[in-house]
Amino acid sequence: MTAEQQRLLDNANKTVPLERWGPYLSERQWGTVREDYGEYGDAWGYFPFEHSHFRSYLWGEDGLAGISDYFQNLCFCVALWNGKDPILKERLFGLGNYSGNHGEDVKELYYYLDNLPSHYYMEYLYKYPQGLFPYKKLYEENKKRNRLEPEYEILDTAAFKNNHYFDVKVTYAKQHSNDVFIKIDITNRYHRAADITVLPTLWFSNKWSTDEKQIKPVLEYVNNNCVHAWYNRLGDYYFYFTQADDLWFTENETNKEKLNGSANESIFVKDAFHEAVVNNKHKKKLREKKNGTKCAAVYDLHLKAQETKTIYCRLVDGYVDNAFFDGFTNLFDQRKREADEYYNAIIPSSLTEDQKRISRQAYAGLLWSKQFYAFDVEQWINGTDGITPVNNGKKFGRNHDWVHLKNADVISMPDKWEYPWYAAWDLAFQCIAMAAIDPVFAKHQLLLIMREWYMKPDGQLPAYEWNFGDVNPPVHATAAWYVYNIEKKRTGKGDVQFLKRIFQKLLINFTWWINRKDENGNNLFQGGFLGLDNIGVFNRSHHIPGNHQLEQADGTAWMGMYALNMMDIALEIAMHDDAFEDTATRFFEHFVLIAEALNEQHTWNEEDKFYYDVLVMHDGSHQPLRIKSAVGLTSLFAVSTIHKSSLARLTDFKKRITWFENYRKSKNRFWPNEEKSDSEEILISLVPRERLLAILARLLDEAEFLSVGGIRALSKDHEKNPYSVVIDGHTYSIQYDPGDSTSDMFGGNSNWRGPVWIPLNFLTIQAIKEFGDFYGDSVKVEYPTGSGTYLNLRDVAKELAYRNINLLGLDASGERRSHETYNWFYKQPGNEELILFYEYFHGDSGKGLGASHQTGWTALIAELLYEFS
Repeated sequence: MTAEQQRLLDNANKTVPLERWGPYLSERQWGTVREDYGEYGDAWGYFPFEHSHFRSYLWGEDGLAGISDYFQNLCFCVALWNGKDPILKERLFGLGNYSGNHGEDVKELYYYLDNLPSHYYMEYLYKYPQGLFPYKKLYEENKKRNRLEPEYEILDTAAFKNNHYFDVKVTYAKQHSNDVFIKIDITNRYHRAADITVLPTLWFSNKWSTDEKQIKPVLEYVNNNCVHAWYNRLGDYYFYFTQADDLWFTENETNKEKLNGSANESIFVKDAFHEAVVNNKHKKKLREKKNGTKCAAVYDLHLKAQETKTIYCRLVDGYVDNAFFDGFTNLFDQRKREADEYYNAIIPSSLTEDQKRISRQAYAGLLWSKQFYAFDVEQWINGTDGITPVNNGKKFGRNHDWVHLKNADVISMPDKWEYPWYAAWDLAFQCIAMAAIDPVFAKHQLLLIMREWYMKPDGQLPAYEWNFGDVNPPVHATAAWYVYNIEKKRTGKGDVQFLKRIFQKLLINFTWWINRKDENGNNLFQGGFLGLDNIGVFNRSHHIPGNHQLEQADGTAWMGMYALNMMDIALEIAMHDDAFEDTATRFFEHFVLIAEALNEQHTWNEEDKFYYDVLVMHDGSHQPLRIKSAVGLTSLFAVSTIHKSSLARLTDFKKRITWFENYRKSKNRFWPNEEKSDSEEILISLVPRERLLAILARLLDEAEFLSVGGIRALSKDHEKNPYSVVIDGHTYSIQYDPGDSTSDMFGGNSNWRGPVWIPLNFLTIQAIKEFGDFYGDSVKVEYPTGSGTYLNLRDVAKELAYRNINLLGLDASGERRSHETYNWFYKQPGNEELILFYEYFHGDSGKGLGASHQTGWTALIAELLYEFS
């Protein structure tokens, strides 16, 4: 057992399996719903980036390369100034929805290099320009670009030309859970000497300004190398740092003069360090102040060309006489070795060095994206931030019917800038990826989002902060099943108790779906966001044109998958507890009815041999929306096999499904099972064999769904043949759109009209593999379609997995497809191993698009590497 495995074993016995200190600090708190107390639900406008350095937050904190305790009482980050910027660099910069031509977007270069689940070792790299940071250029250029033009990124500016920047690498190594050593390496990458000011900063989250009952914490001067931190919620901590040029104290409180022109009580406000560093104001007073709620050691460094200088800090829960004892730096080497040992036990040795690097950085990003999230909707609706009074716009606006939601937990986020909040279906995929490195935390997260302070009393799960009431695909049973099996496969032991706990919660959510999304009771599901933002000709989550009804092929397929996963879970539990056997029967029968509806009502189009959404008109006629998209591909996901030996042990289940099969076949009704005389498995699938082959012919066609990077969300055929439909005299259209969204739908911040999305690719690949395991060599298909080369479905799944993997992998010329036009930067010495995990990828080129640090679901590539190595 490695040292890290032992730590995780110890944490597994805690009520909440977390270390007190970790990367729980957000990278953006401004522009979030939680900080918006305005009347109009305009989070971007109410608390913009321009306010973030002088205005204190109510619900969370943010910082650069930072950490906090798991209730985010005390925070640490690194602040920087290159001598030219108009603001002190304390947090990441990006564009809001108003200024980005494709929605919000971070405009920084930073990388998650390493992390352990216990956070005993963490590495983070930030690249800081030595010239003026191009805030203005990035804003102005993106503002004037339209949706048909690409986003203007920081590497499009001159900021990093000729290596005119600093590398700031922050490394954390714990001596024990409450003793964190910090190493800050600053490297001058330029060919000339350069100056930089570095401020390791410690501060308390402001919980006292709007709550008189809160005891105000304090940071107090001990000596020139030590600060004492005390808070009744946290206890005593001491912050040590190597010899600095200065030590300053201020308060983490809003600069009211800058905000609205009113007077401050003193100069000691949140942006006092900014004023001192950038505008040379009040340095003497900051030095003379000996306590506060925010402090920083100040280092004015001069670095020769290519020189590296190092600053050390330490945060520990007790006073020590010799904070930086002889040989303390060996701790960083020891923890690094332990990280290597841990990942060597997890990542297959058969992978190439670059593939191992992809896996390691995928896991690092997944772990760096754990974030403390606090939001009490009732308090938020009825409270004030001291700036804007309580107003009806908020009382009856966004999320007003989610007053039960009271969150204060560390949660796995999609990322910590673009998504500084959890998203229900993202979380499910994140847990699948997390299961390989920390299954206990993965299980805890799935159970957490189904607890009563998250799930609505009627069973609906919160979608995401912007609108908790939106509906995401019901993938949590899928995630629970994957997490269970990943842990069982890698450890040899399955956690049946976890399955029992989550099954009860899933039952409530499943019932909500049945009651709320199947209005006609015909097992065809309607309405809802369903995750595939702008994949249709109109916004499927809002008012359907003409008040007609939309029967969704993907909504129905998702529910088929849900029922089948619930059956699988119930059967697994029934092997240990026969009380679940009849529940498994219920979900099997429900699956059969959903499969019948999908295949025999209106969604299958025999002419095109594809599944489509269908618009049900007022006169009862049906209008198929003949869009070849992921909507039709989701039908593949609901597939499973039952071993005949298991059936022999589940006598009641076997008896019931045998009767059900005989009954339905005698009535010439649809039956989803398939058996082979030479197989011990029974296949259960939404898609009959002949329809499966028809769908695969399209899916594996490079002129349709198959791209260099995997499966597109929309067929490329719609590039030459856009689809239009006239509904009540209005024309709605869609065409293949392989890159950033050219539609305003959902803010233009994502695109399902052509790009490659890893979560849908993952489910597609796993489904094809499941079919392949059953059919073996008895079913072979052309890969690619029209090539004359035939592969069995297991090999097809492997080939598709490697198309996904090769989006990030180095090719023969030392380039990564996802970096595309920026490979010039990533081929420079020192940058070759840096990888970004994008939200989605261009449907033709494979270029990374959307959120650049979406190591939530894009980390699934690590699981593909493990499974198909």
